[in-house]
Amino acid sequence: MNPYHVFKFVPLSVLQMLARFVAWVIVKIPSLSIMRTIHINMALITDKLSEPQKRALTKDIIYHQCLSSIESIKSWAMPPEWSIAQIRDVHNKDILLEGLANPNGMLAIVPHLGTWEMMNAWLNQFGSPTIMYKPVDGRFANEFILQGRARLNATLVPTDGSGVKAVFKTLKQGGFSIVLPDHVPDPSGGVVVPFFGIKTLTSTLASKLASKTKCDLVGLSCIRRNDGRGFDIYCYKLDDPALYDRNTEVATHALNQAMEHMIKDNYSHYMWGYRRFKRIPNLGNPYRKDKATLAAFIQSHHATGSRSGNDVSGSFTDDTNIDNRK
Repeated sequence: MNPYHVFKFVPLSVLQMLARFVAWVIVKIPSLSIMRTIHINMALITDKLSEPQKRALTKDIIYHQCLSSIESIKSWAMPPEWSIAQIRDVHNKDILLEGLANPNGMLAIVPHLGTWEMMNAWLNQFGSPTIMYKPVDGRFANEFILQGRARLNATLVPTDGSGVKAVFKTLKQGGFSIVLPDHVPDPSGGVVVPFFGIKTLTSTLASKLASKTKCDLVGLSCIRRNDGRGFDIYCYKLDDPALYDRNTEVATHALNQAMEHMIKDNYSHYMWGYRRFKRIPNLGNPYRKDKATLAAFIQSHHATGSRSGNDVSGSFTDDTNIDNRK
């Protein structure tokens, strides 16, 4: 028996309580890798926040990331009907339905925002999407995730040329697919464009698919409700003409801007523990740089005013704007 199946029998409320405790422990240990990653990400893009604001924001990010992780595991362990029952409200559902009706197909843009795994079962009610899947480390973990996703209507394809062709074919036939476009790609699969003002390697897959198929682009996020009673889904209409530009850099930059808009709505729910900026021109991987080199880059970057209006600081005018849980 796969040991991960034990999560099927543990109530979600108990798992969430465990996640909150883990988050509390992580915050107490600044030397942990995830804490360092979040600190670096915040230093890169939130220079106008005070140190107390950054600390409160980091605590909130850890809180949400721990909860999203345990909720994703629970969703893989349970039948699709369980995950669907956790969804309470769907905001702007008409945008999704319009996208699904497009004869050119629909591409759901799903950044690492909220508990996106909980949304998969709900989204699979509308058809049989083709989704690219990269095996995770560990035999038991990979088997567990595959079994969870095999319960859905989705067709899983590899993250290689054959998988891209399968997604392209699905869109050409009027179907739909789901892409997480904020993964850091291999250099051959990306271009360097700004994300929250930081020029970094960004995947071109979604932009190329949109340009070639003229499919509808719909942003989706699944956010935990403040009242603790399940999750809400938010649908975003991504209709900027630049998203379909044949110039890949133009289209990919526009997609990053669209994701920024989605993330700013629920900023602390984004997975800032992910090393999104590990390929920055003239710097390389900031998560492996010494403090002096990193500080010099950040100071130079902020001094040049190259933020292009993407500063998130306006979202937080004081500490009370941040969900500061103990």
